[in-house]
Amino acid sequence: MVPALGLPMSVAQAAEAPAMTVKLSRADVAVSSLNTVPVTVTVEGSFADLGSDNEVFVQFKRVAGTGPLKEFSSMPLALVEGDGTPGVWKGTVNVPSTANGAVEATTVDAFEFVEGEPASFPAPVADPPRLTVNGVHIPKVVSLLTPKVVPYGKPWSVRYTVLDSQTGKPYGTRLKLLFGYEERCLENSPGESVLSDTSGNFVRAFPPDKYGDWTSCLEIPGKPTKIAYLKTRVKRPAAISATPSKTSAPVGTIVPVNGTVFDGSGCQVQLQRLYGATAWRVVGSGKVRESERFTLNAQPPYKGTIYYRAYLPASAFCTPDKVPGPSNVFTIRGT
Repeated sequence: MVPALGLPMSVAQAAEAPAMTVKLSRADVAVSSLNTVPVTVTVEGSFADLGSDNEVFVQFKRVAGTGPLKEFSSMPLALVEGDGTPGVWKGTVNVPSTANGAVEATTVDAFEFVEGEPASFPAPVADPPRLTVNGVHIPKVVSLLTPKVVPYGKPWSVRYTVLDSQTGKPYGTRLKLLFGYEERCLENSPGESVLSDTSGNFVRAFPPDKYGDWTSCLEIPGKPTKIAYLKTRVKRPAAISATPSKTSAPVGTIVPVNGTVFDGSGCQVQLQRLYGATAWRVVGSGKVRESERFTLNAQPPYKGTIYYRAYLPASAFCTPDKVPGPSNVFTIRGT
């Protein structure tokens, strides 16, 4: 059953749902590499918001340990007794090695739990049972952008690699993976089935795109929850330039400095002045307008040649994942 997205429940509504009882067939499990181990899950209680299939799902969340998987869902549990008010449901949860540590069955719902999305009709679990997972040879997903910083209007590629985190080596076989980009990654649901090579690599090339703020993602799929997942955002250059409106002015006079940041609407910018031989210090700041232009005010503090530059710092206000960087260096002579 596919979850109905966009149906967050308020705290008050969630609190009204009666608590369910969840039992697991075992308290601990050992899992290696890309495998999963099924554990039987039994749910008892009353659930008023059942779908047409009369199924429920159980959400498991990390409470201790170092596994990279923080939450995952059981398979759909079938109603085996009663009509759901009350009822007994039974099925399995397929436990991956990436859940290494301790997890608890925390919530019951009529829809599969999706990482990062709110539950649709959550019911709490009374005295949540804990499952200890001993994961070994846990898969690790890494990525590499080429080039590492993608110039605007230039092609690029991303390489994902699946490795055994214990040995640092690939598993030596072609792996079935899911790949996606942009909207698919925002929804945590890459949908394109791909195969790695025997070294665990999958490469995707992209054509030039001046304004693409690309995010790609790769998933090692499981049933029903992913075993491992990684998002990779394209890094873009600062692409900042600046020019003073005057190259000389009396000491203390304000000199507007006009500049642009390509694809930088909303970004913060700084005016920096050179102190000594190498020290650049901030002497002004501003914001890039929707037109991608900005204006900063320089003010020559003494007679002589003064070196300036505009600088794009790291900023949460920038929509693209831009790398901080300076403009060209320019001078204003104080007279």
